[in-house]
Amino acid sequence: MGRFYSYLDSAVQILSAYKGEEPFASFLKKYFGRNKKYGSKDRKRIAHLCYCYFRLGKALLNIPVEERILTGLFLCSDSQNEMLEQLKPEWSEKIELPIRGKLLIINSSLLIDQVFPFKEQLSNGIDHEKFCESFFIQPDLFIRLRPEYENLVKRKLLDQGINFFEVTSTCLSLPNASRIENIIELDKEAVVQDLSSQETGNFLKNFKFETSNLKPKVWDCCAASGGKSLMLHDIDPDIELTVSDIRQSILSNLKKRFAKAGIKNYKSFVTDLTQSNLTSGIGTFDFIVCDAPCTGSGTWSRTPEQLYFFQGGIEQYSLLQKKIVSNIIPRLKEGGCLLYITCSVFKEENEAVVDFIKDNFGLQLIKMELLRGYDKKADTMFTALFKKNSQPD
Repeated sequence: MGRFYSYLDSAVQILSAYKGEEPFASFLKKYFGRNKKYGSKDRKRIAHLCYCYFRLGKALLNIPVEERILTGLFLCSDSQNEMLEQLKPEWSEKIELPIRGKLLIINSSLLIDQVFPFKEQLSNGIDHEKFCESFFIQPDLFIRLRPEYENLVKRKLLDQGINFFEVTSTCLSLPNASRIENIIELDKEAVVQDLSSQETGNFLKNFKFETSNLKPKVWDCCAASGGKSLMLHDIDPDIELTVSDIRQSILSNLKKRFAKAGIKNYKSFVTDLTQSNLTSGIGTFDFIVCDAPCTGSGTWSRTPEQLYFFQGGIEQYSLLQKKIVSNIIPRLKEGGCLLYITCSVFKEENEAVVDFIKDNFGLQLIKMELLRGYDKKADTMFTALFKKNSQPD
C-alpha cells in the first residue's frame, strides 16, 4: 500500500508545480528528466494519476488534491485498478459501472455538467451531458491510410500484434498508447490524423470544382502540421497546392513531412493572416482551406489540462478568426470555395463566424456540419463550406 501513497504524493507534487504554461506532456517529460529516481512504470502510473485529476475539468475544485485524483481515477477506470483496490475498496467493487452509476456512489456533490460548465456557449447539436462524460475516456489514436498502402499498413500492424478497428477503408483506430512509429513509415504509408479531421475530407471529395482549370489552385492558409494538406493531395494529386503559416518553424517541419510523403510540387510562404497586406504575388485560388486558430476545445479530452486552466478568451479567438477570413476571402476566385474549419465546440467560434462571413461577404453557405467526435473517442470539429458566386454583369 505504501507505494500507492508514494505515487499519490508524487502526483500531488507535480500538480502543484505545474501552472499550465506549456502542454502537460512536455512539462512531465522535463520533470522526470530532472528526477531520475522514477522508473518507466512509475512514470506511467504517476502521469495517469495527474491526467485523471485534470479530466474532472471544472468539477470538485475545492476538495483536497489527493481526493480529487482518486475520484478522477475511479471515473476514468473501467476495469480493476490496484490503487483503488487498496485505497478505495468500496469504489473498486463498483469499477465496471457506467459513469452515471459511479456518480451515484461517490460521496461528493459532483454533477456531470460541472466538468464542462459552458453549456450555453456550445454550438448547436452538442449533447452537453455526453460531451462532459467524454472527458473521462481517453480518445483513440487514428491513422489515415495513404493511397496504395492500405493493405501493407494493415498487414504490418497485424504482424506486430497491434490491434486496430477499421473505421473505413482508409481510417483505422488504435488504442491511444499504441507505438506504431517503428512499425509503419509515417507520412509515407499512413498519417496520424484524428477521425473528425479525416472527415473534413468528405467536403472535398463530394464537391466538384466549377472551374475550367484542370489543376485547381488550392491554398491551405493555416497549414500548421500539414495534415489536411497531405489529405488534399491524396484526394486530388493534380491540385496546385500552396501552404502558409505564421511560423517558419512550422513550415520547416511541414517540408520534412512532405518529403516523406513524396510531395514535391507545392508553394509555401510565411504570413500573418491577421494583416491585410498579405504576401504579394500569391494570386487567387479555386479553393481555400482555413483551419483557423481556435480554443481547441473540441480536442480537450486529449489535453484535459487545457480545460482545467481555461479562463475564457473565446471572444479574442472569434475576433482573430473574423480578421483572418476577412483577409483571405478576397483571394478567392469567383466560383471558388472556402472551407472554414475549427476544432472548437463554442458557437462564437463556429456559427457566429459563419454568420459574419454571410453578412459581410455575401458568400453562399453550401453546407455546415458539426463533426461530433465525443461519442467516437475522437475530437469534435466544426466545418462550413462556402461558395463565392460569380458577380452578374
